Amino acid sequence: MSTNPSDPLAALGDLPGASDAVDSVRKAVDRVYGHRVMRRRSTEVTSEAALRGARASAALSGADWALEEVRRRTDFGSGAEARTVGAALRLTAEAGQLLSVWRQSPLRVLARLHLVAEGGAAPADTVGRPRLAGEQVDEPLIDAPLPDAGEVAGRLEGLSRLVIAGSSAPALVMAAVVHGELLALRPFSSANGLVARAAERVVLVGSGLDPKSICPAEVGHAELGRAAYLKAFEGYLSGTPEGLSAWIAHCGHAVELGVRESTAVCEALQRGAA
Repeated sequence: MSTNPSDPLAALGDLPGASDAVDSVRKAVDRVYGHRVMRRRSTEVTSEAALRGARASAALSGADWALEEVRRRTDFGSGAEARTVGAALRLTAEAGQLLSVWRQSPLRVLARLHLVAEGGAAPADTVGRPRLAGEQVDEPLIDAPLPDAGEVAGRLEGLSRLVIAGSSAPALVMAAVVHGELLALRPFSSANGLVARAAERVVLVGSGLDPKSICPAEVGHAELGRAAYLKAFEGYLSGTPEGLSAWIAHCGHAVELGVRESTAVCEALQRGAA
């Protein structure tokens, strides 16, 4: 779609709907970063955003726990839902440690994210590597056709080249493409949704759009609901300008809802209520 073959994502930010989403997200992020609480208590806002983002990502993967339940629990090893919540929490914590590696070796970051998500629960020889031919994928939320292992390897390599080369596309566009491509490929045997949303976070933070990680898109994705998430994802899968624009706009709306969540946290901190 781009007139510049060396930067194929550049044109996506100019698509109708996508450009509006980019502008709206930038304004929303600027507003929350300008909140007076952020000048002296940004670490607290970051911690709360991480917790809420992890809870929301787990909810999209089938473990829809109340925030206070996530906050108080210490054991996440017993039961499928608990393991999902634990994986989301670990991924959110790990994402911030991988920012400097992402632009040099995105595939290494994805492998690390999958390893962290599994937390020792999966067979060691299946963790941190793309699935092989014939291996099954446990991702109940996404029932789109599953690319074969050869296609996965090729598209992952292509995604890696895009990230390493960099793009003039806005951060929201890159984050949406990374998120959508990982959902489409489901490259690992499990935890693909969790990993895709963690990678989206890595892009948003590492790009400088949300350097303090206080705008949890996962919160917005969960608030918009699974049905809307899947419908927007179908747009990504279509590959059409309209579909891609709808997916980018959906991801932008999710970021804005994450901004709204953290703005509420700022207000609560200002009132002394949190």
